[in-house]
Amino acid sequence: MTTPQSDAAQDRHLLGDFLRARRAALSPADVGQTLSPGARRRTPGLRREEVALLCGLSTTWYTWIEQGRDIRISAAAAARLAEVLRLNLTERGYLFELARRRDPLPPASQGGVVDPALEALLQAIAAPAYLLDAGWCVQARNAAADALLQPWFGSGEPCLLRFVFLQPVARGFICDWEQRARRLLAECRADLAQQASDGPLRECVSALQRESPDFARLWHQHAVLAREGGERAFQHPQRGLLRYRQTTLLPATRTCSKLVALLPIAPD
Repeated sequence: MTTPQSDAAQDRHLLGDFLRARRAALSPADVGQTLSPGARRRTPGLRREEVALLCGLSTTWYTWIEQGRDIRISAAAAARLAEVLRLNLTERGYLFELARRRDPLPPASQGGVVDPALEALLQAIAAPAYLLDAGWCVQARNAAADALLQPWFGSGEPCLLRFVFLQPVARGFICDWEQRARRLLAECRADLAQQASDGPLRECVSALQRESPDFARLWHQHAVLAREGGERAFQHPQRGLLRYRQTTLLPATRTCSKLVALLPIAPD
């Protein structure tokens, strides 16, 4: 059985090994440094002092990090290391996980362009499906979702939270509105823990607390839930009562997004 102390020590050593491997994989030219003609290097990749200098850290402090010493690396220092060592998004996330720090610039800042492969997957799903970004705004949807969720998409409001709480049509369209709204807020609160203090979802929440008394009331209940899916029912304006089972997936290449699929439930 491991203890929190032993887990932390293991993470520090894994972090040191990871940084050392990434440092060795870079050449001085990769970070804009040039060698004097005829100069030779004993160390493959960058030296510790070079990484430390580029990151604004002391060589001693950086050496201690690679050695797995019992020190705490700040989120800002981890971000500088990620930049200097040219880490991709997955590597950056791994670094912050091992450092046990929250990334001040998480994947939510990647922008609004949808991965073409993700868009193709969305369109290949026969059931209603849509993609939400970090601010819970719809990024893409398929034709089946257009047909089912016309009251939402036809409202001109891309944000699911703002549609639910600010558009009157939502209360007639979403069956058991109060329960669904309460759950959405609990899922939203869980998402906020993964975002930076100036993330898009936090801005949306702040605005809704001012604009919607129902949102403010439910928000102060402090419930926290993952977006796990479950049964959903809608009172469609043309097709009547429709029931679905929701499944929510987090794409590995874009973890700030959520792919939501609604699988029809046959009438009893």
